[in-house]
Amino acid sequence: MISYSVTKEYQGMVDAYEKAGGDRSALLNKEVAKLVVHGNKVLSADGVSGIKIETKETKTGVNIYFLVKEGAKIKHPVHLCFGVLPQEGLQEIILKVNAQDNSEINVIAHCIFPNAVKVIHKMDADIEIGNNARFNYRETHYHGEFGGIEVIPKAKIKVGKGGVWQSTFVLTQGLVGKLDYDFEVFCQEKAVAELVVKAYGKKDDDIRVWEKIHLDGMGARGLARARLVLTDRAKGEVRGETYGNAPYARGHVDCIELVNGKEAVARAIPIVSVTNEKAKVTHEAAIGSIDKKQVETLMARGLDENEAVDVIVRGILR
Repeated sequence: MISYSVTKEYQGMVDAYEKAGGDRSALLNKEVAKLVVHGNKVLSADGVSGIKIETKETKTGVNIYFLVKEGAKIKHPVHLCFGVLPQEGLQEIILKVNAQDNSEINVIAHCIFPNAVKVIHKMDADIEIGNNARFNYRETHYHGEFGGIEVIPKAKIKVGKGGVWQSTFVLTQGLVGKLDYDFEVFCQEKAVAELVVKAYGKKDDDIRVWEKIHLDGMGARGLARARLVLTDRAKGEVRGETYGNAPYARGHVDCIELVNGKEAVARAIPIVSVTNEKAKVTHEAAIGSIDKKQVETLMARGLDENEAVDVIVRGILR
């Protein structure tokens, strides 16, 4: 195991954050709210007007309370950075979010595990979005090439009347390792929920995605979308569920998985349920292969086959 001083840890997290596509300057800007956690150590926790961030370090991770005050409109995106720099480690994040009525916020999270050989990262989130509040959450992962990581993000989200929850989960850099994604949303009257997952599985990656949306209020809307690309011996399973339980509720499940290689395995399980005659829920699921003509065209321009496939995949997942 590698030991890091706090200064080296923070510098390492900032460097990896930048490699993962994060804005390095945001972690150094005092006007931007941020939270940086390495393992079970809080390296930085800065709020701004309208936001309250409380943390408690535990033996295996950090408990976080994140409050967006009523009516607050947060100007700059809030940056969250979680990670483990050594080859081995366990990080358990317990996250409680309360976005109060009429608030608006954008959150950009990066989870960084560049050297993982035996690392487990767990997140258990309890999220409440108030009436007419808007919360946009984008999470991007940066993994190394060892594949020795298990990522287990789980969340239950309650969206109040007229509220909006939008989340995007992206894991396309490095080997995925094992991913067990489980997000469940409950929408009240005229609430909106959008769940998007994008992942690129290679070698022996094992990807499981479970998206569930309950449209419990009149006029609620929901979209569960997944995009997976699998190569080599990677396995992927997407389970998208939407339940129309109220008048004029509208929901859609959209899953596309592309396979490149004889040993890769893809599975899609869309589930739609309607318990109110005025609700409507639809689904679309497709499993196919990467277009060989596109690969050949790129190879004719000087790329080898792996490079050509990578260009196509990143275009699909962009």
